[in-house]
Amino acid sequence: MGSLNLLFIGDIIGKPGLDLVQTWLPSLIKKYKTDIVIVNGENASGGKGCTEKEGKILFDLGVHVITGGNHTWDKRQSQDYLKEEPRSLRPLNYPKGTYGNGYHIFETKKGKVAVLNLQGRTFMAAIDCPFRTADWVLSKLKKETKIIFVDFHAEATAEKIAMANYLDGKVTALVGTHTHTQTADERIFPNGMGYITDVGMTGPYESVIGMKTVAALNRFLYQTPQKYETAENDCHLCGMFFKIDTETGKTLELERILFPEFIKKAETNQSPTND
Repeated sequence: MGSLNLLFIGDIIGKPGLDLVQTWLPSLIKKYKTDIVIVNGENASGGKGCTEKEGKILFDLGVHVITGGNHTWDKRQSQDYLKEEPRSLRPLNYPKGTYGNGYHIFETKKGKVAVLNLQGRTFMAAIDCPFRTADWVLSKLKKETKIIFVDFHAEATAEKIAMANYLDGKVTALVGTHTHTQTADERIFPNGMGYITDVGMTGPYESVIGMKTVAALNRFLYQTPQKYETAENDCHLCGMFFKIDTETGKTLELERILFPEFIKKAETNQSPTND
């Protein structure tokens, strides 16, 4: 039985996230002996979109496919990049005629891997149905390969878990992105699909999901628009590793990645006492 190693890095947030990926991705590729590397880059360009500049950095590092989401459209240059680079994706279930690719089939040394990008609708834009979109595209992808990886960019946990139940046995792995908060529910579903509700973000955690704290707080306090600025400090990398059976397209093993780990015990500074 042959196996293929897939590494996915969660939502990269601006320069701090890119710097972290540049520092640690080479060692992660070596550690997990990866055959394919996928990243969500919808926030790579200053927290909004992924332009040619960020795409080149990521592809030069050894990334094979970049997935997107609702913020892919926030910067004109990132929209232009979709027209030129087939490996940089946007969610497939945007209306017909929207430019860019919603899936990409990459040829590894161990066979083809299909990468599919979908977006949820709960608390998000009223775009086409991701469930129905998955139906028609999977019939096409299965003619090419049994290994199908899905980045489901969605807000609601319920929608992500519903999609997982809908696609178990039809795809190799489904990861959730968008909320920027890693969940600890990674598992293999009964029919062999690897899953996690949200991979989490790669970027600054001294923030409100990547945004400078003061501006984010003011949005909630005053209910008015605030200038978006990417935070900078306390950076962590979130990701998922999947070991996949190349014969069946099912997940054999999976591992959640958070590096470096968060501090779980406070340091105490006690002054020495004289007996």
